[in-house]
Amino acid sequence: MEFFRIKRDIPFMRYALIFNVISVITFLVAVGALATRGLHLGVDFTGGTVMELKYPQPANLEQIREAVSRLGFTDAAVQNFGTASDVLVRLPVKPGLTSAKLSETVFTELKKIDPGVKLQRVEFVGPQVGRELLENGALALLFVSMGIVLYLWLRFEWKFGVAAIIANLHDVVIILGFFALFQWEFSLPVLAAVLAVLGYSVNESVVVFDRVRENFRNRRFRSVPVPQVIDNAITATMSRTVITHGCTQLMVLSMMIFGGETLFYFSLALTIGILFGIYSSVLVACPIVMWLGVSREDLAKADKKSQPEAVV
Repeated sequence: MEFFRIKRDIPFMRYALIFNVISVITFLVAVGALATRGLHLGVDFTGGTVMELKYPQPANLEQIREAVSRLGFTDAAVQNFGTASDVLVRLPVKPGLTSAKLSETVFTELKKIDPGVKLQRVEFVGPQVGRELLENGALALLFVSMGIVLYLWLRFEWKFGVAAIIANLHDVVIILGFFALFQWEFSLPVLAAVLAVLGYSVNESVVVFDRVRENFRNRRFRSVPVPQVIDNAITATMSRTVITHGCTQLMVLSMMIFGGETLFYFSLALTIGILFGIYSSVLVACPIVMWLGVSREDLAKADKKSQPEAVV
């Protein structure tokens, strides 16, 4: 299915250096924000008090957030838990206040708004648990990245694997840089969004790389320079890119607008990841493949390795 077809190839590789300079500058700004400001970690990572509340009717989350904010807990997370009448409140650690005192203060304030509210349970999440979550999240990012390189190495050739992982890590660092620069809360849903972006971005890279491989095998492109082969591959997949990413972005925007505070930062991370994922797959990964010197001979060698030897 195609929305449109571009008859003349767009010379992306002619401006590859300019695009990559922009990427390097953006990457350095993101790294600088991470180094100087750091991530504003949520309760999932820093520890705190978790309260589970039960309302006799569907809970008004905005009203609950306002009540909790009045007590000075501006970083508290309020979300539905299971049903519309079950609410989960995550409170950050307050120096000088115990978990029991925190939950009692908040519950007393909420009971003024709705006397029918019931406190189902109270838990304290220690900073040690939060640190383990952060370490496990970092390990997940590492293993996903290694798996992507290995997959592309086996499917195409090592130069494609190196280019794809550089482009994907470029996306991850920029997402984290945005969260550090603007001090948006970094929570477990945001970490899940970052992992989702890795898979989403590599899918776009695989589509473009697959078209590059097809072009190299096509007799029509035997005398065509490598930059023009890549330009044709990118141009040929543009309609598919617009359809796929446009539909995905519509879904993510609907979550951002209508999903409330619970899904806002999750969908925001996905939005940044989708936009930079398109950019990096086309204007970061492809130029790196070109500069690494990919050729028809490389893919021919990879095809020979993948084919079993004939039995005489």
